[in-house]
Amino acid sequence: MPKITLVSFLIHFFTLFLFLLSHSKSQSYDQQEQAILLRLRQYWQNQPPLNQWNPSISSSHCTWPGVSCTNSYVSGLDFSNMNIAGQIPPFICDLNNLTVLDFFNNSFSGMFPVVLFNCSKLQYLNLSQNFFVGFIPDDIDRFSRLSSLNLSGNNFTGNFPAAIGRLQQLKELHFDQNLFNGTFPPEIGNLSNLERLSMAYNGFLPSRLPSNFIQLKKLKWFWISEANLIGEIPETIGEMVALEHLDLAGNRLTGSIPKSLLMMKNLSVLYLFKNELSGEIPRAVEALNLVELDLSDNNLTGTIPDDFGKLQKLSLLKLFYNQLSGEIPKSIGRLPALINFSLFSNNLSGVLPPELGRYSKLKLVDIASNKLTGRLPAFLCNGGNLVGVAAFDNNLNGELPESLGNCSSLFMVSVSRNAFSGNIPVGLWTAFNLTYLMLSDNLFMGELPNEVSGNLSRLEISNNKFSGKIPTGASWRNLVVFNASNNLFSGTIPQELTALSRLTTLLLDRNQLSGSLPSDIVSWKSLTTLNMSRNQLSGQIPEEFGSLPNLLELDFSENQFSGQIPPQFNSLKFTFLNLSSNHLTGEIPISLENAAYNTSFLNNPGLCTKSSLPSLNVCNFNTQKSSEKSTKPIALISSVLATAFVLASLLSFLVIRLYQKKRHVLDSKWKLTSFQKLDFTLSDILSGLTEPNLIGSGGSGKVYRVATHPSGLVVAVKRICNDKKLDEKLEKQFHAEVQILGTIRHLNIVKLLCCICNDDSKLLVYEYMEKRSLDQWLNVKKRPTSVDLDWPIRFRIAVGAAEGLSYLHHDCSPPIIHRDVKSSNILLDATFNAKIADFGLARLLVKKGEAMVSVVAGSFGYIAPEYAQTARVNEKIDVYSFGVVLLELTTGKEATFGDENTSLADWAWRQMNEGRPIVDALDKEIMESSYLDEMSIVFQLGVKCTSKLPSARPSMREVLQVLLHYSHPLVYGVKDMGRDGDAIPFLLNSKHGYASDSDENV
Repeated sequence: MPKITLVSFLIHFFTLFLFLLSHSKSQSYDQQEQAILLRLRQYWQNQPPLNQWNPSISSSHCTWPGVSCTNSYVSGLDFSNMNIAGQIPPFICDLNNLTVLDFFNNSFSGMFPVVLFNCSKLQYLNLSQNFFVGFIPDDIDRFSRLSSLNLSGNNFTGNFPAAIGRLQQLKELHFDQNLFNGTFPPEIGNLSNLERLSMAYNGFLPSRLPSNFIQLKKLKWFWISEANLIGEIPETIGEMVALEHLDLAGNRLTGSIPKSLLMMKNLSVLYLFKNELSGEIPRAVEALNLVELDLSDNNLTGTIPDDFGKLQKLSLLKLFYNQLSGEIPKSIGRLPALINFSLFSNNLSGVLPPELGRYSKLKLVDIASNKLTGRLPAFLCNGGNLVGVAAFDNNLNGELPESLGNCSSLFMVSVSRNAFSGNIPVGLWTAFNLTYLMLSDNLFMGELPNEVSGNLSRLEISNNKFSGKIPTGASWRNLVVFNASNNLFSGTIPQELTALSRLTTLLLDRNQLSGSLPSDIVSWKSLTTLNMSRNQLSGQIPEEFGSLPNLLELDFSENQFSGQIPPQFNSLKFTFLNLSSNHLTGEIPISLENAAYNTSFLNNPGLCTKSSLPSLNVCNFNTQKSSEKSTKPIALISSVLATAFVLASLLSFLVIRLYQKKRHVLDSKWKLTSFQKLDFTLSDILSGLTEPNLIGSGGSGKVYRVATHPSGLVVAVKRICNDKKLDEKLEKQFHAEVQILGTIRHLNIVKLLCCICNDDSKLLVYEYMEKRSLDQWLNVKKRPTSVDLDWPIRFRIAVGAAEGLSYLHHDCSPPIIHRDVKSSNILLDATFNAKIADFGLARLLVKKGEAMVSVVAGSFGYIAPEYAQTARVNEKIDVYSFGVVLLELTTGKEATFGDENTSLADWAWRQMNEGRPIVDALDKEIMESSYLDEMSIVFQLGVKCTSKLPSARPSMREVLQVLLHYSHPLVYGVKDMGRDGDAIPFLLNSKHGYASDSDENV
């Protein structure tokens, strides 16, 4: 018995001893882990929320933000969205039990952090959305336990290493949206456990889809769009039986669509758009789980398979920009989940499925530019969600379905160029959300209502049979474009029409309007285009029309106007003017005595000119001499005049010789190269370079405002000079500006008139921009007046600047990268039209893709992050800078808004990422309820343009299309509701561009 007691005692003793020893070690390791975490906090400079890692706040570090523990040991660190910059320190792996490291969406930089190889238990590593550069290490397989690796959204280059194929436990691999310019390894096909793979948006060398990828039997999610894939899609792709999401869009894939692809039972999303696929769509379709199917922008032929009618889960069907023919299967009209139906720009014929929309909540129907006949289906808005109908350029007929008159969700209806007839459903005019209504080139009739949707901004009804008077209701107040050409409207032009302050385009030509024009214009401050030709209008042209600040195009031809042309027309700068075939008399305003207006005054016998316009007589101001006057005084006067003429000629000859000699001395050192027809001389420019004319100065020289003689033309002269010879930098800037601006012509790019050089100075002579630069109007301290730019003007500036940049990027060969887009380089003319200026840093992108520069140039707040990190130059750096300008326009804040480490772009991103109302970010000085939607859209577009990832930013052409969508939707034909118009939901609603989003949201 005592022996048993002793043994029991010893067991309890040793148990207690081991417990105390274990607890002591655990407590020691616990303190060690806490010390490492505090060291991390200090290394990253107490960046919030790391500043909450404080033992005095919480003694257990397992409760600190971003720290997770397993069995009281630190097993995971989540630093996502913490705005941490710098490097990852090696001592982080002193936390021996780390299995999870998440660095998503910070500003870490440098080469791949090989120090993490020391985290031997690591299973999950997320380095995405940072600024890492260089190559991926060839020994990447040292992460032997890794099951998830995310490298997306960085600046990695070179080849992706083959060693990745040895990480057999990998389930997720993401390296999309980088700068890889080599190859990707077929060894990826060895990753038998892989479930998710994203390789999209990289500049790989042209590559075929590796055949051994079909070994990825567990792969569910495969994203490899815009990765330079070539060749055909292998028929064996159907063996990847687990695939649910397949995105091969935006490559150069050829051949036909494999039959096996549409037989995959688990497939829910299939994107093959924007390739070079041809042939017919496979007839047999058994992929019954398909939710989204996009085969658009290829060269597909044949008919739409009847089996598409079996896809009961299908919500998105996009087949536009192909060569499909035949009828649309009627069974598609009965699909219960269909929301987005886009088949435009094909050769489809026959009638639309009569039950389209009856069983689903259709949102968008776009069947424009086909050969469809019959009527629009009656049930399009049955689900109450219909936002847009685009059916223009078909052979559709009959009346619009009455159900469209009970569809308050409608935002846009575009059915131009068909054979529709009858009256417009009454309720359609007043549909609450209706913003764009395009009905031109049909046989519609009836009168326009006095009451319409308060949101209606664009109404196009030209070439129809509408009649009655022009409406006068107050609900038309938001109209921007009103095109009613070639109808049967009668009566007078109502005074109320001139109260539409947002109206930019008014086309009432070829009607039966009569009477005089309104003598008092209430508010046509935005009007740029006015056409009232071929009516029976009479009376004088009111002088108020000469005071419209933005009027550029005016056509009053073929009416019965009389009297003189108002002298106020002298202040207008017409790009088009036609006053022909009226009864106008008197002298034309002096500013119109220009060859550009040779055909502007035809068939007005009473008009004359002081100069010699071919179409007009020269005015005769001498009254006929009375026959009663004595001939003697005439002879005497003639003799005196002849003598005076001889003396004046002699004196003039001497003066001219003296002037030419002096001018030769003055001009001998200068060389003038003109790019336009000039109305001034070299002496005009040189004599104007005086201190009183100085209007600005910068790093490259001074700018003068010079009024030339005798034309009175005002020009801006930029003088690039040095005390000695021009240094190399200034010389390069000068030649860059001359090379680019001397060869391009665009309404939204400042016009270079000539350059003047000598050994010590270079002069660039531009058109003078009266309203100076945009930054002076946005910055309260610089603003020339106390008046704010209202939103319509700011929006017009945004569109104009986008037009200029889009031209540089997409219409010039080679493309031109500005490299210094900012509000101070956007100049404004007298009517606030925007023009891109200062091309001293611009670069010709001789090779498509990217170039490198030795020195990063630009202005803080506008420089794209990848440009600052890598000095890589492509179009996307301009897109980033322009996005900052959009944010300035919408918020009224400067690009440098924020602390020393952040800018306006960072602040705007946080607004979006944290879910704050956009309205809180907008400029309160100009915010009105009628502008909120437009301002919000442009703000979101600015955030999209300033995405950290270049690949996530839209092109300038896409940016322009979004802006035009809210300014002139569908005016440019098919593409506005086609590829570019279709991009609008992507640009504004998709989360793809925001750096906070995970791959699942992409």
